[in-house]
Amino acid sequence: MTSIDVQHLTKEYGTRRAVDDLTFTVRPGRVTGFLGPNGAGKSTTMRLVLGLDRPTSGTATVGGRAYTTLQEPLRQVGALLDADAAHGSRTARNHLRVLAASNRVPARRVDEVMEETGIASVARRRVKTFSLGMRQRLGIAAALLGDPEVVMLDEPSNGLDPEGIIWIRELLRRMAAEGRTVLVSSHLMNETASFADHLVVLGRGRLLADTPMREFIDARVRPRVRVRTPDATALKAALARHGHDAVEHADGHWTVPDARVEDIGRIVSGAGVSVLELAADEGTLEQAYLDLTATETEFTAQPQEA
Repeated sequence: MTSIDVQHLTKEYGTRRAVDDLTFTVRPGRVTGFLGPNGAGKSTTMRLVLGLDRPTSGTATVGGRAYTTLQEPLRQVGALLDADAAHGSRTARNHLRVLAASNRVPARRVDEVMEETGIASVARRRVKTFSLGMRQRLGIAAALLGDPEVVMLDEPSNGLDPEGIIWIRELLRRMAAEGRTVLVSSHLMNETASFADHLVVLGRGRLLADTPMREFIDARVRPRVRVRTPDATALKAALARHGHDAVEHADGHWTVPDARVEDIGRIVSGAGVSVLELAADEGTLEQAYLDLTATETEFTAQPQEA
């Protein structure tokens, strides 16, 4: 199996350090979400992996080799960094045919990936007539053309409609299940939470986290339990006896911070409190991400004074 290995990677543009001594590994068999605020160094790191920029120091390899040394790179690494990369005057089919021919990919793959990405019906249309979502699908088709072991996608959901977002989510999961190495950069937290197994998070070019997604969330967001009851007085009294403080919300439900649903369930059951709803109020990826990156955001809007 093929992994992406980044070792002490640094990239400087003049006096600005875009990537700062990064070390992480993207392993096969899972979808790795690549997160960070604008300017964190995600796109630069992906460009360094793909040999589109040269590092100031350190290395970025695919399967132990630099991308630039691969004989037929499209057959080993599929990448989408820019949906506008295709020549606007070419048809979708001809764009893919050129890529296939230059990497000794069988011509039949062109029609296969157009079917897979949902653009077979517009194969003869010029790329310049495509919407952003259609160009995204074409870029993903190009990434899949060589049936690669490694897939790298930068913001693949951009421009996709709801059906397209569900499709890309299922595609990413399927590729990981097949044992491929999948790295996906995104700024959409809820969407990333729907497909990622593992997270690599950057801030100002530095590595902030490299961890399974659930562990990332649980380490940064306090567990809470959501309770709804017709007898708030009895609920508060029962929880207080066990050292828990409940917080009431405008819609009538209560939350119990720093608690597990099984513990609260035993307390209210033992006290005979009537319960209409009892559920874990799990933290979200967005909450955990904002907690981690609060001081790492390069561009922030200041609140307006009244």
